[in-house]
Amino acid sequence: MGARIKSYLLLGLLSVLLVYIGSFFGTNGMVVAFIFALGMNIITYFVGDKIVLAMSSATKIPEEQMPELHRLISEVSISAGIPKPEVYLIPSKSPNAFATGRDPNHASVAVTEGILELLDKEELKGVIAHELSHIKNRDILIATIAATLASAITMIGRMLQFAAMFGGSGRDSDRGGNIFSVIAMLLFAILLPIAAMLIQLAISRNREYLADETGARIVHNPFGLANALRKLAKGTAVFPMNNANPSTSHLFIVNPFSGKSFFALFSTHPPLEERIRRLESMDF
Repeated sequence: MGARIKSYLLLGLLSVLLVYIGSFFGTNGMVVAFIFALGMNIITYFVGDKIVLAMSSATKIPEEQMPELHRLISEVSISAGIPKPEVYLIPSKSPNAFATGRDPNHASVAVTEGILELLDKEELKGVIAHELSHIKNRDILIATIAATLASAITMIGRMLQFAAMFGGSGRDSDRGGNIFSVIAMLLFAILLPIAAMLIQLAISRNREYLADETGARIVHNPFGLANALRKLAKGTAVFPMNNANPSTSHLFIVNPFSGKSFFALFSTHPPLEERIRRLESMDF
């Protein structure tokens, strides 16, 4: 099953979870939580790119300062059929890159000093194509929708925990605060937000696979990106970006932190070995 279809199915599953957990409070409780979460994520959607760039200490680079990088990004942008994004440089030896922006007309690509030193032209081209694919595929929009649904589920879950502490929700009032219904509510209140978070992370991993595939097709070469990922894995191990904010780690092409996640299930990135395997098995 394609990564794009999986992402939409997972978004649908998040919607089902929201409706189900919201049913404990009726329509009003679900609507209030959804509107609040939507409002918070709309703000992030429109100004989040500037916040992320500032948090990463990224500086906008004029074309005359780094003409070769600008030329490469322009070339890939034309192949991708999207406007050239703004170009930023992150002052870090850790080799990495990310793209941000709500649509192709409001987008930026940021690269670290380390990635420019580590990769050759074809490898860097593969990385840029991957990042522009996130813009082309409107992954920021997908991530915002997923975050909105997951946030609403988490909020209702917290409301449900408080309701359980006081004997049950309105739906369970006719049961007289039965201990079993209260325990069930607490379980749902704890497990459903965790399920929502796992689904949100799965969507993030699927979008990485999709960006890998789309980027390889844009430049007609999956091996540049595959080789880049191998180098990036070693480079981030030597020079981890440990001063990066964990809330922005999912944006980078590889996990910017040192060490491995405690559980792959909780990772925003798919295993590098699997990403490389898929790229090298692509047909053209």
